Amino acid sequence: MMMAAFFQGLMVCLSLIVAIGAQNIFVLRQGLRRESIWPVVIFCAATDAVLISSGVLGLSQTLKASPLLNQLLAAGGACFLIIYGWQALQRVRRGQQMAVAAATGTATTAAILAQAAAFTVLNPHVYLDTVLLMGGIGAQQPPDLRWWFIAGASAASLGWFSLIGFGAGRLAPLFAHPRAWQIIDALIVVTMWSMALMLLTQGV
Repeated sequence: MMMAAFFQGLMVCLSLIVAIGAQNIFVLRQGLRRESIWPVVIFCAATDAVLISSGVLGLSQTLKASPLLNQLLAAGGACFLIIYGWQALQRVRRGQQMAVAAATGTATTAAILAQAAAFTVLNPHVYLDTVLLMGGIGAQQPPDLRWWFIAGASAASLGWFSLIGFGAGRLAPLFAHPRAWQIIDALIVVTMWSMALMLLTQGV
């Protein structure tokens, strides 16, 4: 029963987290730039673990009962995604050289983690996936098995962020040219603004 709960948490988390989203693209970009990969991976995985735990232990019911809080989260998240997408659009238009080797050390770890925190705190989809969906599923487990569900989901999160963060380094030679960075930044623009539009039309 314990391993069944663990693997349920693992598979539920993987089914939700393996998708093109704001947080995943941010981690991928940091991996390509080889900037503070370990801190970003640990931060994102640890945040997921905290949110999943809080959802399983009762926060999911609180969020479901507060439409105003959901609207505020959606509005804040949309604003952040619009701004981040605009910054990526400016990089696409400039088309400047952003060689991976030269990119190392261009931002402090604190600044990068602040961006990672913004993607987490201001992104309602993070709460939807971790607190509401995974939290609601995990809460259905018997009390003595809920921590096994949380452990499985947390392991999936850590494994996924490690894969895209450190695995991106293998693609680094492809991104030694401005055109490649323009393509990934264009993908960032489309993703961020699409999610912002969805938040404004559905969440607000």
